Amino acid sequence: MRGAIHSLESFGSVDGPGVRYVIFLQGCAMRCRYCHNADTWDSSTELWMDADELLDKAERYKSYWREDGGITVSGGEALLQIDFMIELFIKAKQRGIGTVLDTAAQPFSRREPFFTKFKELMKHTDLVLLDLKHIDDEQHQLLTGHSNKNILDCAEYLSEIGKPVWIRHVLVPGITDDDRYLHRLAKFIGTLKNVQKIEVLPYHSLGAYKWKELGMEYSLDGVESPSSERVQNAQEILESRK
Repeated sequence: MRGAIHSLESFGSVDGPGVRYVIFLQGCAMRCRYCHNADTWDSSTELWMDADELLDKAERYKSYWREDGGITVSGGEALLQIDFMIELFIKAKQRGIGTVLDTAAQPFSRREPFFTKFKELMKHTDLVLLDLKHIDDEQHQLLTGHSNKNILDCAEYLSEIGKPVWIRHVLVPGITDDDRYLHRLAKFIGTLKNVQKIEVLPYHSLGAYKWKELGMEYSLDGVESPSSERVQNAQEILESRK
């Protein structure tokens, strides 16, 4: 089985604990207005690799990982290639490699056959980095083109099974940087029993050039990054769930 690969990063330091080998998969169903990897949306790619090829490459850097490091699979949306993910993570655990899934959970469903596959994947996943884009469903649809109902359901399921999760939330002025929404998100996070960490990620426009290269209009032109005070405010509100 081969996965559609977008790119590889040898020394990831912000994609889970420790130093990580980050595998970015190709393909994503969401169309987030601030996406800095819009070139991952299309599922077509010239780079296809199987699990052993990827793990062989990753293990070259194993001496840098120490106890906390390992591989992180991101995207795009990794769950769109869930069969490949299962094989990759099973083989990673056989090699003693730590596994982290970075996901926005858009394809999550408790319907079959996806649900059984997701449960199998979680057996071999150490940590989930869960990107919660917006707590309000209507606003989420305006931001991403999709509902957040199945995404929040995924968060609840991960809590049910006790799977360790880091919550990630991108703070976008005028969209998610709103105390009303932040308090609602904090309340939701407070219902979860498995959240180890919350990361507020300040919006940036560094990927805007990719939109233009792809011939697409970047709708957030002119939106500045949030101030450090607003980032701290969001962090404090989301941490207040405790």
